[in-house]
Amino acid sequence: MEDKQIMLKQAGLRSTLPRTLILEILERNPQRHLSAEGLYQLLLERGHSIGIATIYRVLAQFEQAGLVIKHQFESNTSFFELSTHSHHDHIVCVNCGRIIEFVNNDIERLQREVASKQGLELTGHTLYIFGTCKTPETCPYRHELNSIFHTKPAT
Repeated sequence: MEDKQIMLKQAGLRSTLPRTLILEILERNPQRHLSAEGLYQLLLERGHSIGIATIYRVLAQFEQAGLVIKHQFESNTSFFELSTHSHHDHIVCVNCGRIIEFVNNDIERLQREVASKQGLELTGHTLYIFGTCKTPETCPYRHELNSIFHTKPAT
């Protein structure tokens, strides 16, 4: 708990119960990319009644303070992950919602080469790759992730 208070203070935020609980879930949850609705559901499951408006407000504060990164994986839903300070890209299954983080040095090199050929020095990028599970009807993540992300399963 104390490390979260220090993290919040370093980000210029007061330590409040909603901020601390949301930070704890983002740190400990096995699914590293969560929506505000997913956080709300997880908080309720843990016995904490924090309003959805408060969750959105805290996430906006966290994003502004650099504690989280906000992603829009081609949906109307925003997903948040803790800032890790280590670059990675994402592959997203459009059927089940599974998000896979990866690092590929060949892709990184190619992006620098493309930028250089255009007369630019690459300062950053965001790469989302979309696909579908090879066997969507038997995907082990389909129902689990759809309940967390509040998305409709593919039919």
